[in-house]
Amino acid sequence: MEPQLMIESESHSYPVYIGDGLRYSAYEAISQTLKKSVSSFMIIADESVAEIYLDDVMASFPADEKPFVTYIPAGEASKSIEQYERLLTSALEAGMDRQAAVIALGGGVTGDLAGFVAATYMRGIRFIQMPSTLLAHDSSVGGKTGINHPLGKNLIGAFHPPSAVIYDSEMLKTLPEKEWRSGFAEVIKHGFIAEPTFLDWLEDNVTSFSDISTKTINEMLKRSIQVKVTIVQADEREQGIRAFLNFGHTLAHSIEAEAGYGKITHGEAVMIGMIFALKLSEQHFNCTFDYEKTENHLKNLGYDLTVPNDFSREQLLKRMKLDKKAASKKIRFVLLEEIGKPKLVAVEDETIRRLLEKVGTNI
Repeated sequence: MEPQLMIESESHSYPVYIGDGLRYSAYEAISQTLKKSVSSFMIIADESVAEIYLDDVMASFPADEKPFVTYIPAGEASKSIEQYERLLTSALEAGMDRQAAVIALGGGVTGDLAGFVAATYMRGIRFIQMPSTLLAHDSSVGGKTGINHPLGKNLIGAFHPPSAVIYDSEMLKTLPEKEWRSGFAEVIKHGFIAEPTFLDWLEDNVTSFSDISTKTINEMLKRSIQVKVTIVQADEREQGIRAFLNFGHTLAHSIEAEAGYGKITHGEAVMIGMIFALKLSEQHFNCTFDYEKTENHLKNLGYDLTVPNDFSREQLLKRMKLDKKAASKKIRFVLLEEIGKPKLVAVEDETIRRLLEKVGTNI
């Protein structure tokens, strides 16, 4: 098997496989990637995904190397301290040692949680990402793992790059439209921050989630992941330009936390956050973006681009101050001087408050 992309991390390089039906040859990809022997495998699987695809993945393993499987409930609420502790206990009870490997089968929640388990179990073991959602194309590469805290999203975590990413694009065919909207936000984001021509390509080629071709999916995944790879390889531990990947996320994380994790999907919140960031960019850089075509494209795909009007501006501001990009109690946003030219900017509370008031949130 030949990978479509290779990613260089501080500790190792790892392949990204993208294609149709890769779940049927999962063991082949894993065994050629993990050169050292693996004592045992543990699959951490989203319950909903496991119902459809787990048997196919398991069938690719030889009889004497079948993985131990543990399940997590679908949804953002699974990225919790309670689930993390339960999975560590399961790994210990299964007798996993430092030569074992974790396989994450599911969306971004599964990958983040399973990756954090792998990062911290016996001070770190190998793990494989098998994303099943479009959203996970963003989180499955780059090495960031973690769980949520009641006070904020992804506040507990570690950098722990996977040994491989195996992306079976056929698995996206069973996604409900809401999950497509969630994942497509991160795809659009990569066009905004790095590749305007990709943004144009998406507007021309992705006009509906119900009849998107596998060929288009594969091309979209490869181009979107390549944007992230280029940034991550230059700044793996988010000391500089990697923060640009958080375009739209400052407000989005606050919206998710304020609504209660899982009530608004991550991608839908990010899309609201990106439109807000574009408006903030216009104010800060005294520029104008012609994004009417993009807004119409997104609305035609079913997005609601407004901040929920029953949210408190002050509570959103409070949550934004907990954002990992915040510094010296200043809220920092990724803004755009122009499409493809992001910049991390400290923004005054009152500026944010006024714009939130303008777009309709309550006091």
